[in-house]
Amino acid sequence: MIKKKISKILVPLDGSKNSIRGLETAITLARNCGATITGIYSIYAPPHSEFRGVGSVEKSLNVQIKKFMEEAKVLAAKNGIVFNEKISRGEIGYNIIKLAHGKGNFDMIVIGSRGRSSAKEMFFGSVSNYVIHTSKIPVVVVK
Repeated sequence: MIKKKISKILVPLDGSKNSIRGLETAITLARNCGATITGIYSIYAPPHSEFRGVGSVEKSLNVQIKKFMEEAKVLAAKNGIVFNEKISRGEIGYNIIKLAHGKGNFDMIVIGSRGRSSAKEMFFGSVSNYVIHTSKIPVVVVK
């Protein structure tokens, strides 16, 4: 007998094809479990940057993010899934884990992998690698 029901799934999104595949996998899981999805779009922003984004560039980025999140919401709605969105700035992996372990009470994270080679990942790391190793809840990595 299954004791833990999956009712809330967190999906990190960045506009890439792999993050969309992650969203599609999360939609399939959510349909089978009757779960809701929260998509988080985290924008990397160094904590003490001397460079502040030019206003028009930042506005353009925000417009692109909103458009992508709206497309994700429509895709989920077409499949009968409730989609909530969250946009954050800062360290991407940290923001994902903070939301996953915070008040949201998520049951699972579904994240797309960028498919880096193991040599590059060893030197640069990756968000999915960080999430896998720091999460206290199950993580599904979609390639």
